[in-house]
Parts: sequence; structure tokens; C-alpha cells
Amino acid sequence: MATKSKGNMEKTESIETKKKLNVLIVDDDPLNLKLHERIIKMIGGISQTAKNGEEAVILHRDGGASFDLILMDKEMPERDGVSTTKKLREMKVKSMIVGVTSLADQEEERRAFMEAGLNHCLAKPLTKAKILPLINHLIDA
Repeated sequence: MATKSKGNMEKTESIETKKKLNVLIVDDDPLNLKLHERIIKMIGGISQTAKNGEEAVILHRDGGASFDLILMDKEMPERDGVSTTKKLREMKVKSMIVGVTSLADQEEERRAFMEAGLNHCLAKPLTKAKILPLINHLIDA
């Protein structure tokens, strides 16, 4: 549990008491999945994972899944993050989709990912400090 201090820590407490954030983590790297799951757990959210974009599409199409936030890797087998994001938006998925990529500093790559329908794009490695402002915005909305 977060302790009272300056900065975003007080906001973290409000996240934990307001509502459980439901997050889908889409990444083919088991290490990234674990890291992202740990971050979501630290801020009091609950997560589900998909090993590639196709699994994420199937979850929404067949399972009727609904998430507050989707963390989307860009480069994955079967269906990459760009085509997955486009497909989810075509399916009218309203979740905040945040791209997570090692290519975030390459403007052309980042722009193509954003144009697919992302709300934000963050550079790997994802950290609590990077994601917390977006989550605070999502919770306050």
C-alpha cells in the first residue's frame, strides 16, 4: 500500500480505493508480461494477459471481454500491435489503448502505431512512473 508523501503517491492511494482497474496486457515476451502484471498489481489493478494480438482480438470477439486499459506491444507474432489496435477500434473497443514499444523514439514507427488508434505510446521498459499519470487520468475521467 502506498504511504502518504509528495507527488503521485497520494494519487496512487486514490486509485486503490476508487475502483479496480481492469487491464489487458498484450505482449509476446514472458518477461514483459510479468513486469507489466507486477506494475498493475502494485497500483491495485487486476490484469489478464494475451501472448499476441490475435489472442486479444479473440478475447474481445468471442469472450465479450471489456477492459479499462489495454497495454499493447508493437512487435508480436501472428498479429502485431498496429493491426491489433486497428482491429479492436474497428470492433468499437472503447478501452484506453497504450502502445508499449522499444521503437517509441523512432518517429515514423511511433506515428504509425498512434494512427492505428492508440491513446498513448510509451517506451519500454514500462515503469510505474510512466504509466501512473495515464491511469490517474483514466480513473478521474
